[in-house]
Amino acid sequence: MTAARAPDDDVPRTPAPGDDCPDPWVRAEPTPRQRRRDLYLGLSMAAAALLSVILSNSMGSFPLGPPPSWPEQLGWAVAVGLPLVWRRSRPELCTLVIAVVFIAAQARSSPETLASSAALFVAIYSLGAWGRNRRLAAQIRIGVIAAMFGWLALSATISVLSSEPEFVGAAGPLPPFLAVAITSILFNLAFFLLAYLLGNSTWTSARRQHLLEVQAEALRQSRAENAERAVTQERVRIARELHDVVAHHVSVMGVQASASRRVMDKDPAKAKTALAAVEQSARTAVDELRRMLGVLRDAGATDQALGYGLDQVDSLLQGARDAGLTVEYKIFGEPLPMPESVSLAGYRVVQEAVTNTIKHARASAVDVRVRYLRREVEVEVTDDGRTGAVAVPAQRPSAGGLGLIGMRERVAAHDGSLEVGARTGGGFRVRARFPIAPADLGTVSTSAATASA
Repeated sequence: MTAARAPDDDVPRTPAPGDDCPDPWVRAEPTPRQRRRDLYLGLSMAAAALLSVILSNSMGSFPLGPPPSWPEQLGWAVAVGLPLVWRRSRPELCTLVIAVVFIAAQARSSPETLASSAALFVAIYSLGAWGRNRRLAAQIRIGVIAAMFGWLALSATISVLSSEPEFVGAAGPLPPFLAVAITSILFNLAFFLLAYLLGNSTWTSARRQHLLEVQAEALRQSRAENAERAVTQERVRIARELHDVVAHHVSVMGVQASASRRVMDKDPAKAKTALAAVEQSARTAVDELRRMLGVLRDAGATDQALGYGLDQVDSLLQGARDAGLTVEYKIFGEPLPMPESVSLAGYRVVQEAVTNTIKHARASAVDVRVRYLRREVEVEVTDDGRTGAVAVPAQRPSAGGLGLIGMRERVAAHDGSLEVGARTGGGFRVRARFPIAPADLGTVSTSAATASA
């Protein structure tokens, strides 16, 4: 037998979503292109076998004895090559048919051995590379190999019994017949072992390729989901910042404009003061919007770049004072080192709570307290307005509760807790707690001492 190099296989296609792909993995059916290549291979192998028959007869080379008739020789040649047409679609049938034809042709003393040996090698290889039932593929290959060695032993025995072989010039240390037997066994063992292992290697490579494609697709989907999630988070961030900046100042402007309208005729001086406050709030809002938009345009910037924190709460409350509210601001405990993000989140909670008081509560006073505890900082805003006045947005976030949603998002981002609800004695309370780990490093919120107005 002579080993032949098996043709390269195409990369297997990945089963489409929804296709059954049980465990262990089952190789996909060959593509139309692969089937066409197998057709060409089967026809080429049959043509090579026919050519081998012609050459053997022309040289008078009949190693197996007197050959059968020409039509029979040509029939065996075609029968041993054509089954390769199904080597990938029906590898089990292809291997069995070629093995049977190979033994039958040699039993009939057909002189063609070169092309038939190559066809047998390709068939065993293909069964290892494309056999979808791995146990059956292994059993068939082992069975075929065992049958080949059995036929080899039987034919050698018949040859010895029929006539004593002559070994002219033999001079080695081993008996000539033993040397021939060892040579034949080693050659065929290498032949069949190579076909067997090469088929398994190709199947393993195809399986790894499939797993890589599955992992690549999962990675692509994960990247798409992460990109979509990042876009959503950025939109939420922009919406939250716009709400925090615009809602507060516009609310103050609305209150001042309303007050100015009511006293325009009775007290022009107060109206002028109120309009000045509206103008100042408008300028401040524009400045903050410009600063915020500058931060948003910078891909590497974060919310902390806006520069707000708990140390600026007193300045924030000036808008409430201008709106006519009595503001009381108190700090308890020593300011702690904390991340700038926590300081900004506390500032935004106070800003949103005060804005809701101005817009909804019809309150006359607001009390803001910042407490620096051992491992957390707490901000609390209470007012004496209508009980539950700002609870409506919390119950209907789609109708106007974006501020409360933003507060919850900011607090949750720092593993804090938020309490929002009516007070027992009247009014409304917003209380947020932010944990601070001992190892946290950040800017110390250096607020002023107790301030009141």
